[in-house]
Amino acid sequence: MSDDEADPELLALLRESLGLNGTTSSRPLETRVLENAEYVYDNSVDVALDMHSTKAAASAIWNMMQEKDYSCKTWSEHELHPQAKDESTVNFIFIMDLLNFCFWSDTQDPGSEFFVDFRQKRWTGYWSLVASLQRALDEGIPITSPVFWSDESSTDDELRHVFRSASSEPMPMLEDRISCIREAGRILNKVTFPNPRPKQEKKKNKIKALTPNQEFHSSFLTCIEEANGSAAALVNLLVDNFPCFRDTTRFEGKTIRFYKRAQILVADLWACFEGTSYGRFDDIDSITMFADYRIPQMLNTLGVLQYSPPLESHIRRRKRIASGHAWEVQLRGCSIWAVELLRREIRLHHQQQQEQQPQKEKARPVNVNAILIDFFLYDTIKDREAKADSLIPHHRT
Repeated sequence: MSDDEADPELLALLRESLGLNGTTSSRPLETRVLENAEYVYDNSVDVALDMHSTKAAASAIWNMMQEKDYSCKTWSEHELHPQAKDESTVNFIFIMDLLNFCFWSDTQDPGSEFFVDFRQKRWTGYWSLVASLQRALDEGIPITSPVFWSDESSTDDELRHVFRSASSEPMPMLEDRISCIREAGRILNKVTFPNPRPKQEKKKNKIKALTPNQEFHSSFLTCIEEANGSAAALVNLLVDNFPCFRDTTRFEGKTIRFYKRAQILVADLWACFEGTSYGRFDDIDSITMFADYRIPQMLNTLGVLQYSPPLESHIRRRKRIASGHAWEVQLRGCSIWAVELLRREIRLHHQQQQEQQPQKEKARPVNVNAILIDFFLYDTIKDREAKADSLIPHHRT
């Protein structure tokens, strides 16, 4: 074997550690996101957690979830989320979360901020993206098809038309989103073998994983099949194969993994399919909160996150924080760890108590994980924003 050739034994060990070899590992799969978030929290100097407020917030979140019957079923209740439970929805979720980043505007004129008109409503933020995708499908544009994402099947102007704005401001980072679409198209449509797609071998309800570099056959379903019911394996597979999903940075001499959009994709599959079919993951609790800019805003509003005076002043003045800056890393890492502590508090002091109540006194059971807490906090901050509540601005990166 030459120096340029990969060691097959090392490759086999790597695939086993990622859960992509069709066998069951003796240890649980990991993304290391939570481990890295704890490291950030332990070394943070500008973001802190208030433990008393964390306990109070956990109680408030649990009570509100009970009142609203909040569960993974809530995901499908929104009018813009796809309702079909089939491959078309899997493709929709893939491109939706591939492009799910940075919707805030720099403009000082609220009237000129980017928004999308669809179904006689005005959609902003994340919902503007979902509305754009649904509008394209209504217009007969196959925006959720990986084949359409290739340079041979669509032009950049056609993609710009899909995400067109109803205001003078275009969709934020539109060219970056188009680049992500092209990259995903090249990867999913790449053909490395001339033979037809190999049949999946089923044995004891396990799907035999494909080997590295086999074609994706223009379908994200291949990735789900390879993950073999593991949320962590699917996150790792996304990060390994799609550069757009590689969300890492450096902090205090250590590589920090956030994997925001890869985790959101898995979470959306789980919520949409309610833990069955394409959304069945045996280790769904390995997914953490998704480190963005809205959840820190809500955690600060609840008193869970506390900022140093320089950082708080910077955020309140709506000044940008450079990507990878220590402030941004602390905001994201401490938010993940804060949601983990909220999850533990709810599980220990609220959910277990509910399970011990007589059946007739129980509210609808809610198995609270980091995904549901993230979804709930996001919905809550958007509701408060819509009601014009006084809130600290979200940080801008």
